[in-house]
Amino acid sequence: MNQTHEGLLLRIFVGESDRSDGRPLYEAILDLLRTEGLAGATVLRGVAGFGRSSVVHTAHLLRMSEDLPMVIECVDVADKIEGVLPAVDRMVTEGMVTVERVQVRIYRGRD
Repeated sequence: MNQTHEGLLLRIFVGESDRSDGRPLYEAILDLLRTEGLAGATVLRGVAGFGRSSVVHTAHLLRMSEDLPMVIECVDVADKIEGVLPAVDRMVTEGMVTVERVQVRIYRGRD
């Protein structure tokens, strides 16, 4: 049986068209999390969403958006999550960043 560990879930909401140094912001954030040695991260592409401006971005065929919602999720120990927040803050000029406590019940990988 695996031991339960306390951790933090970092969730970053950005747009698909957001950029950092000329490349997609979600890719730049993913590289940051990997370079900083976090346990892992996932990028999710939304089919629809809206943010602070209330403009709906959708993948609906008749209204193809080029700025679909992107969500980057990362779970790790508090120190590592807190350690990357200043860099994430500098990178995210539009969007939202949340952090919540989680219990990690299973974390496995290939050796």
